[in-house]
This record gives sequence, C-alpha cells and structure tokens, in this order.
Amino acid sequence: MKREKGQLRDSTVVLGIDLGTTALKAVLSDGVDRIIASASAGYATLRPHPGWSEQDPEVWWAALVKVARQLRLARPKEWRGVSAISFSGQMHGVTLIAGGKVLRPCLLHNDGRAVAEARDLNSNWELGDIAGVRAMAGFAAPKLLWLARNEPDTLANADWILSPKDYLRFQLTGEAATDPVDASGFWLMDIAKGQWSSALADASQVPLEKLPPIKSAHDVAGPLQRDAAKALGLPTGIPVMTGTGDAAANTLGLGLVDDGDGIISLGTAAQIFVTRNSHQPYPAQNIHAFAYALPGKFFQMAAMLNGASPLAWLAERLNVKDITGLLRQAEKRVSPSPLLFLPYLSGERTPHDDPGLRAAFLGLSAEHDEVDLARAVLEGVALSLADSYDVMLKAGSAPKHLFAIGGG
Repeated sequence: MKREKGQLRDSTVVLGIDLGTTALKAVLSDGVDRIIASASAGYATLRPHPGWSEQDPEVWWAALVKVARQLRLARPKEWRGVSAISFSGQMHGVTLIAGGKVLRPCLLHNDGRAVAEARDLNSNWELGDIAGVRAMAGFAAPKLLWLARNEPDTLANADWILSPKDYLRFQLTGEAATDPVDASGFWLMDIAKGQWSSALADASQVPLEKLPPIKSAHDVAGPLQRDAAKALGLPTGIPVMTGTGDAAANTLGLGLVDDGDGIISLGTAAQIFVTRNSHQPYPAQNIHAFAYALPGKFFQMAAMLNGASPLAWLAERLNVKDITGLLRQAEKRVSPSPLLFLPYLSGERTPHDDPGLRAAFLGLSAEHDEVDLARAVLEGVALSLADSYDVMLKAGSAPKHLFAIGGG
C-alpha cells in the first residue's frame, strides 16, 4: 500500500532529536519505551561580549547530519524503517531566518544582554500575568526588543522568528511552526488563551506575522522534504512532528501528567517543574507558569541557569578527565565542604532574576584541594535548588513527589 505524505507507518521506528545547549542528541526507539540506538554530537557556544551567549544554527544542522550518519551506520535496517521524527530542544532562543537562510547567530536562553529591555517590559505589571512570568533577559521577547533597538534591519528583514528546535524542524520540512511550550518561553503568548498576544508583541516591538503558527506538540508539522531527506539518508515524506521544549519533554517522557507531579532536571541549566491542571501565574516570585505539552495542561517551573554545568566547568579548569572519579572522591567526604561556592557562572533566573550575578569560591586557603572544590560546587548547586524550591512552595506548587533526572 502506498504511504501518503504525513501518514505514520504501521511498524514504528521513531527518530527523536534533542537540540541541547552543548550537544545534539538523537535516539532511535520503538515508539513506546525501548531505545534501539543513540548518538550525539557537540558544538561550541559563542561569547562575543561579556554576558552574550550565541550559537550558529548551521552547527546544529551539521550536528544532526553527523548524528544521522552515526545511527545509519550503526543500525541500517532500523534507520531505513524510520516512520516518524520528533523534537525536543533548548528553549528561549531567538533564530531569525529569511528565505530559509539564517540572518544572525541565535541568541541563547542564557544570553544576558537584554537586561534593560526586560526591565522596561516589567514596567507594565499586567504583562507578567498574561505571559505567566515577569520578563527576564533570557526570554525571547526582551532579546527581540534589544534587536529592535540595536539591529532593527535584521529584525525587519526576518521572515520568521523561531526557537532552536523549530529552526531545525524548518530545515526538515520547510514549514514554520512551534508548540505551546516553546511559545510560552517566548514571553509573547497569552498563556490562558493559548495564542500569541498582541499586547506582548506590541510591547516587545515584534510583528505578529513573524511568529510561527502554534501547533500541538503531537501534531504533524510537515513531511520530510527532499534535500533534508537526502542529507540524512532517509526517504522523503516521513511525518515530522511539532515536538516540544526540553523541560516539558523531560516530564512528559516520565509520564508525569497529573496535578502535582514534579521533577528536578539537571542539564546545563536546571529546573524544578510541577504539572498543573490550571494556569496559576505567580510572576512576583519569578516562577514560570506556562502551557504544557498536553492540551489543557499547564506547569509551574523554577528555572536556574546553572545546573550540572558548574561541575563540568570546574573539571575543565582543573583538567580533570574523569568526572565520575572526582564525584566518588567527593562522596567519601561526608562532612560539608569547608568552602562556599556561589554557582552563578551564567547569572541566575529563579529566584533572583539577575543575569549579572557571578560565581565565587569563599574561604579558599592553601590546604584545599580539587575534591574540596568539587564538593563545594555540588553543595552550591544544591543550595540554589533549595532557594528555588522555597519559592515554588510560596507559589502554592508543592509537588506530590519529586523525581531527579538529567546529567547531574
């Protein structure tokens, strides 16, 4: 029987792609709960000025092609059987494209240049209730306002404003789209109504026509196009799903969908995430109240910019190749570290909302070694999680249970 474009095959092998901050990861799965194969490829972050954080979207595409080749060579039969493609990815990034081409490097979620713009947007307190949280420099809207003020021609020439994962999907399908979670992270969506907000767009100087259609995470965004299929070694016409932001994908993948289900997610950044049956904004405490990946569901989230990354930073600076070994040594020292570490290498979002915050070791002396430093880093990140957890409780978001996932 001939397969129509956009239709799933009966026998399912799913290609799942996660576009992270430091690497693109992909898995082949049976579409239910079995991982067949996985691969990853890393890329660099550009920091042309203090507080700036950018990536060239072309490196994402190169990473996807590289990972696809690894999976194709490792599991050729399953690769030929791929019947659907879906995405998760880092949120809040701003990718501008025109004629299918990238206009400038993507401004990432941990880019802190738009502090003044976030402050200006927060001068109207009603906007925070609409968007589900106060404006923060890392969100898309303040960065777009920064572009309107500093690179107006670039913004004016853009056909589409896309999040990172949505750009990669655009490369596969030629269709612009986003999902409710990434749209929430733009700070341009009316969360309660589930649609782009003219009030938020006007305040941010963003033309509404440049924002992509919002589709459900499980909707087909479009079929795999010829050029992309050739680059990946896949047949054309495979349905490519809309997908969702990484924070929601983590929780959904664990099956946490009921009111009060929660996780602590430790990647480059960190989140405390609790699902909700209703939209409950609490912008005064920098809690994110966003749409979830399932229709009619929402979540509250404390977002921290420094999760597992401070330990990776320390290991790199100390030239430690075996992070697992370092952790085992730190575990043997049962008493707290004699040092205090403030983990704000990339500023902070919840609860402080200050991209200018910086990290520090306090109490250093000549007898301290790398294990003391590692222990202090672990404790510093743990205490920052405790800060945010206290704020979550104040927002009325006490989880029924709290799982821990991620590289941390």
